[in-house]
Amino acid sequence: MDKTGLWKRYSQFLCNSPEINLTLDISRMRFGDSYFDDMEPAMQKAFSHMSQLENGSIANPDENRMVGHYWLRDAALAPNKELRDEIETTVTKIVNFAKAIHEGSITAPNGGKFSRFLVIGIGGSALGPQFVADALSSPADRMQPFFLDNTDPDGIDRVLDQIGDNLSTTLTIVISKSGSTKETRNGMLEARLAYEQAGLDFTRHTVAVTGDNSELDKLATAESWLARFPMWDWVGGRTSVTSAVGLLPAALQGIDILSLLEGAKKCDQATRSNKTRHNPAALMALMWYYATRGRGEKDMVMLPYKDRLLLFSRYLQQLIMESLGKETDLDGRVVCQGMSVYGNKGSTDQHAYVQQLREGVSNFFVTFIEVLQDREGKSMQVDEGITSGDYLFGFLQGTRSALYEKGRESMTITVEKIDAFTIGVLIALFERTVGLYASLININAYHQPGVEAGKKAAGNVLALQKEVFEALQGSNTKMNAEQIAAVLGKPEEAETVFTILRHLAANRDRGVCCDNPKATTNCMYCIKN
Repeated sequence: MDKTGLWKRYSQFLCNSPEINLTLDISRMRFGDSYFDDMEPAMQKAFSHMSQLENGSIANPDENRMVGHYWLRDAALAPNKELRDEIETTVTKIVNFAKAIHEGSITAPNGGKFSRFLVIGIGGSALGPQFVADALSSPADRMQPFFLDNTDPDGIDRVLDQIGDNLSTTLTIVISKSGSTKETRNGMLEARLAYEQAGLDFTRHTVAVTGDNSELDKLATAESWLARFPMWDWVGGRTSVTSAVGLLPAALQGIDILSLLEGAKKCDQATRSNKTRHNPAALMALMWYYATRGRGEKDMVMLPYKDRLLLFSRYLQQLIMESLGKETDLDGRVVCQGMSVYGNKGSTDQHAYVQQLREGVSNFFVTFIEVLQDREGKSMQVDEGITSGDYLFGFLQGTRSALYEKGRESMTITVEKIDAFTIGVLIALFERTVGLYASLININAYHQPGVEAGKKAAGNVLALQKEVFEALQGSNTKMNAEQIAAVLGKPEEAETVFTILRHLAANRDRGVCCDNPKATTNCMYCIKN
């Protein structure tokens, strides 16, 4: 199609949502003339499902739960007064707590103002808050954020070393709905030790975001932590960023959380319309269905042309892949659904993998994000009449055109600027798209049985590790992995036993010795004397 034809297609299919300062261009997706008519019955059904979800239906049948993350930014939608009051009270409590921290009416035990905060969480309890913190950081931040988002000892040490002597004025936020998530528990225990070694009382520096009466809730109550904020069972981790999970860290950082919530609310309203062609979330869901043939046949490459959106693709990986990656559909049929997401930022992408996107395997479609405002204030000219921001704009448009010339499809989201309102809009836009697309492919987007299977398998490995250690302690001779597995009566676990031994021996403080690492699987192990 020539440029005149592309302009006509662009004008025909550009979706403008002025109430959220966003446009969506789907003209570079090569759907046919009858596509919208063909998909309209399915789309109307998806709208109906979304309406039922927002009205409090059991949208997560596997766990018999409502799905209410849309109520978080518009409590009036909640199905009863009790929930409405809880949502509104929590937002007020967050605002007041952050104000008390900033003004110094709540201080560190040494009397100083808290200057930093440390978030301990994983998955949805970290990815959303990290994205918001990075996207909206500024020199005016009231507190500096840090994150422990894994159970990697070296990673924990790196973060605590960055905080260093400022631990005495660091507030810690422990986030876990159940209170039993192992990675979060481990991070909490490591942080507690760091406070104790510095001569500080961990409990006087710490708040909890957790479910009512969870293990963490009981601990925080028993130890009289500074505060507790709720996590509700009707909000999944990957959609929790507009709950206390994301709002508390953002408020402490100094971000305007009311504006973020307003952006999400306005986007929900804009994407609640059942007029498909005027609903950007519906259009994106239909483009996902078209590009992947409703079976996850292509990946989505996220290319935001803005440094502040670098972490957006990581956030979307969980939101999209954990929601859509399901073995069975709602009717119990094996469908192995999903859609892989990866991304970078423009124009770094051109020096990383655009070469493959343009000329390699065509197993993807691209979602560009364009931000119209280059920066606050005036830009210098790096060439005559051209600024650095003009170059960024040119690279986006050039990459979009170069991909289309090679038959690679893309769509482009355009926003005016990056602020709290816009971040709320983007979060809500993709949450809504996930919900509508899940209806189109008939899957439960709100559970994660595969994650639970991985946790169970990890528990089995750690239980076996204890048995391996006990077998070594009770032996007077050196043994290799196969011999230890036989002693345990589990010869089928020889490989896992070997990996356990290799890991223990690599960490000298564990007391396990390997006599000849070059022997690999035949290495003989013992307990050091």
